[in-house]
Amino acid sequence: MFDVLPLDPTITIRAISSVADPDTCKFTVSQMVHPGGPFFFHAKELAASSPLAEQLFALPGVANVLIAENVVTVGKDSVASWSALKSAIGTVIRAQLLTGIPAILEAPRTAGAPGRTDAEVRTVIQELLDLQVNRAIAAHGGKISIVDVKDGNLSVTMSGGCQGCAASQLTLRRGFEVKVRRVAPEIVAIVDMTDHDAGKKPFYRHTD
Repeated sequence: MFDVLPLDPTITIRAISSVADPDTCKFTVSQMVHPGGPFFFHAKELAASSPLAEQLFALPGVANVLIAENVVTVGKDSVASWSALKSAIGTVIRAQLLTGIPAILEAPRTAGAPGRTDAEVRTVIQELLDLQVNRAIAAHGGKISIVDVKDGNLSVTMSGGCQGCAASQLTLRRGFEVKVRRVAPEIVAIVDMTDHDAGKKPFYRHTD
């Protein structure tokens, strides 16, 4: 599903909600927002280098912002609604572009691959696992653990109810991977190193 936000004489924006993550929406703009990227902002305090991100964070419910060329991806708080937020985000993007001021004045240290070390990226992902992902899949007796983070590659193992589970790849690709790319756009590949054939108590089993 997507919405074409109200037309502007010079700028059109298509808003596409994520099927995998209902709290994420991608805004594709008909002209360049900022060359390069991705530039990721996960807190208002870190958006000082970006006039666009600052204005987006001023909207109630905006949780994070990812800017890459002509695409602005916005993550919202789970309690916020897209119904009014989509239009407000589109208005902010258009207004910023019409000012002629760059959307990003300088590359933020935490925004893209050149800024953070593998250790720093690992810390961010571990925090994601501890605070969100593993709490959610614990209900199924599952857990995801980091094996290594190196040169944009994240290696993980899945244990408990996730090991050998028929839905494990859905959990990994449609759930965990989406969240990882929101907090760590440096990650280009996620490698599952789990021996799923050794799983003894998978939450879902394949049936023939």
